[in-house]
Amino acid sequence: MADKHRIRFEPVDIEMDVNEDETILDAAFRQGVHLMHGCREGQCSACKSYVLDGEIDMDRYSTFALNDAEAAEGYVLLCRSHAYSDCEIELLNFDEDELLNGIAIQDVTTTITAIEAVTRDIVSLRLSAPGFEFKPGQYADLHIPGTDEHRSFSMATTMSTPGEVEFLIKKYPGGKFSALLDEGLSVGDEVELTGPYGSFTLKDGHVLPVVCIGGGAGMAPILSLLRHLSQTGSRRPVRFYYGARTAADLFYLDEIAALGRTLADFEFVACLSEVTEAEHLPGVELDFGMVTDVVGRREPRIAKCETYLCGPPPMVDAALLFLQAGEVPLDQIFYDKFTSPAQP
Repeated sequence: MADKHRIRFEPVDIEMDVNEDETILDAAFRQGVHLMHGCREGQCSACKSYVLDGEIDMDRYSTFALNDAEAAEGYVLLCRSHAYSDCEIELLNFDEDELLNGIAIQDVTTTITAIEAVTRDIVSLRLSAPGFEFKPGQYADLHIPGTDEHRSFSMATTMSTPGEVEFLIKKYPGGKFSALLDEGLSVGDEVELTGPYGSFTLKDGHVLPVVCIGGGAGMAPILSLLRHLSQTGSRRPVRFYYGARTAADLFYLDEIAALGRTLADFEFVACLSEVTEAEHLPGVELDFGMVTDVVGRREPRIAKCETYLCGPPPMVDAALLFLQAGEVPLDQIFYDKFTSPAQP
């Protein structure tokens, strides 16, 4: 049996136990402590913290999330960290309301109700998931049948349709889960789900305008956020910039337009990176270039907004650099990086 140690978190004055064979983040989930986190794979830095005292070793992680100089100073990623003594850890990024009041992690047996291609490489997967609860913007692990592996995908729906969940899944060459959507999974099959995870959520009581920047399957959690804003009667101004290569990569345009009509002040801009200004799409506002360039031209006051980023890592990294240059406060930036084990 693995040795057990005591972890104390500052400045929130929370303590918990952790076994040596589990990460500190997993131990927190197990005990109902909802630390800030993102990918849970050592790639996004959302759970970066500082070791004040104690012995911690880390599993493999990306130096883009934690560089060598930071590691030498005592910074760690809690999703990769194992404690080998009692420890005191300073949380650098936390939400006091979430820490002890998040939704508990659940294991749910779901049933596939629909599989539908929405673009050449993005598929809508709908599941019946009785009893599954989550917050808009969160994600879940879907287990690959017949293996011990899982893949993580964001929910596009909200709790307004209890027991019904939609995921938007990008297909990658060699993708172990996404390949099953073409051949291997069908309506009526069961899929095990674990979740919810993630802190890409709207914060109660916030009033700043919202700027959403998405790409690829990053549409899913942003749709969930938009649906929540609509269903709660929010009066916050909302701008949604979605980056795609061509008009053929756009989808759910009617759904977005319908949501926009229910919001007090909404604008959707499709940002196309591989076409010229000759492109035209009736009823959709198009702009041209990389999504961050478009946002830079259109949002001169972005430092006075809350920004939600979700999509492939290059897009999110570029957006974070842009926001940093625009002096957007860190507590106004929320992001999810979508990664795939099939990517090199």
